[in-house]
Amino acid sequence: MNKKLFVLLVVLMSLSLIGIIFVQGYWIKSTIDDREEQFSYNVKQALLNVSNEIQNREFEKYYFQIKDPDSTNSRLNNITATQYFYSSKDDSRNETYFNSETILEEDYKVSSGFLQFAQDSIQFTKMIKKKVTDIMADNTLEGNNLSSRQRIQQIERVSRMEEVEKDILRSAIAEEVNRLPVHKRVSEDQIRRLLARELKERELDTEFEFGVYNNSIATNLHSDDFELDYPATYAVPLFTDRVGGSGYQLLVNFINKKEEVLSSVILMACLSIIFTLIIVIAYSSALSQLIRQRQISQIKTDFINNMTHEFKTPIATINLALDAIKNPKIFTDSSKVSRYLQMIRDENKRMHAQVENVLRISKLEKNELDLKKERHQLHDMIKDAITHVELIVEDRGGYIQTHFGALRSSILANQDHFTNVLVNILDNAIKYSEESPKIDVYTSNVKNYICCEIRDQGTGMSKQVQRKIFDKFYREHTGDIHNVKGHGLGLAYAKQIIKDHHGEITVISEKGKGSTFIIKLPLIS
Repeated sequence: MNKKLFVLLVVLMSLSLIGIIFVQGYWIKSTIDDREEQFSYNVKQALLNVSNEIQNREFEKYYFQIKDPDSTNSRLNNITATQYFYSSKDDSRNETYFNSETILEEDYKVSSGFLQFAQDSIQFTKMIKKKVTDIMADNTLEGNNLSSRQRIQQIERVSRMEEVEKDILRSAIAEEVNRLPVHKRVSEDQIRRLLARELKERELDTEFEFGVYNNSIATNLHSDDFELDYPATYAVPLFTDRVGGSGYQLLVNFINKKEEVLSSVILMACLSIIFTLIIVIAYSSALSQLIRQRQISQIKTDFINNMTHEFKTPIATINLALDAIKNPKIFTDSSKVSRYLQMIRDENKRMHAQVENVLRISKLEKNELDLKKERHQLHDMIKDAITHVELIVEDRGGYIQTHFGALRSSILANQDHFTNVLVNILDNAIKYSEESPKIDVYTSNVKNYICCEIRDQGTGMSKQVQRKIFDKFYREHTGDIHNVKGHGLGLAYAKQIIKDHHGEITVISEKGKGSTFIIKLPLIS
């Protein structure tokens, strides 16, 4: 695949994925915001209904304490509202007394403050049918335990009142009951029941705590766990006047607001997130495969070039040797013929070794390579491997020194294959040493393992190369692909063999300072 086309494809895929994630995130946020707004609207409506219900019930209770419940006449007479709130009875004399400070005229008209809505037009002594007896003597209200039928009858009688009567009576009641403490006007249980009912009607399944405040000062009317500064707190005025003003506020904490808001979108949000994650994983996998395929394609190209180069030289050498043997002058010289035949044999053996390396890797990956393991001393195998390369090292003016610090070196191994592993690592140390090869081999015991370190002072490797050095066909690019001969199979083969021996191989390297290959193998007793 063309590099520019590959980069363009990756960019387009990345932008598409980012767009999908952005759209999903925006949709989830918008949905949550909408649900939260709907929750707030429902809660405010519920609180307004509770506030109105509390105020209406207070009005009805006082109204039916004044009015004869058996009367069908909606007009009130015989007594003023002020007399209702400030009358008292002397049981010993069977007489009722009224507070004279609130009575302006001898016919018991209501105070001027109460008459502000009906001046010179309504005589409150004619509004109530019969004289109030001792209904307020003990400062309690009746009617809290009325049956449903009785309550309906009361509401019907209130509804038959003229609006002006309702307004005047409501104002009179409000003016007088404002002097009472709030806990005598409404109970904690009543607020709790009304809130629960309103929330249930709106299908809001959330716990709540509430408190009543008077001019921002806490009253003793509140639930046990109410908090003024709770994040999800809503407020509504309580006991409002004609213009909507009120000194009281009902504040409600909604404990499970977040859960209630998220419950309606959590399923779709989870599905959306899951599908988005699947897309991300699929994209990551596809991108990884594309990059890997591109790398494999490049590695295979390098491998073919290297193998071609590896085979080209011995083939050319064989052809030259055969042409030389055909020469009559050389054909009669047995020593030269023998020399050329040896060259043909060596080059043929070299090509055969290259093919064998490829076949070994293939068999190892398919678990077809039969590794018969026997007890061996690792120190002896290291010495054997050194003999295969020591002539090359000496020819280049270098050295290989051993430092056997391990007291135990018995391992279970296949001698041929493990020796090949050591030879491959030593051969790399020689090939990647630009000057005279200087190689040191160390061994040590760590618990029930033996560690073998092969250190060189060659060109070293970068961190990026170290991560890929054991990959099949991988070779570091140095500008000239053939400056170090090989096919990228030596270390991949070494890793497979060591893994089959239940061991580990790692590398520590620094560019320009050399490399250290560390082999860790289990010991046997």
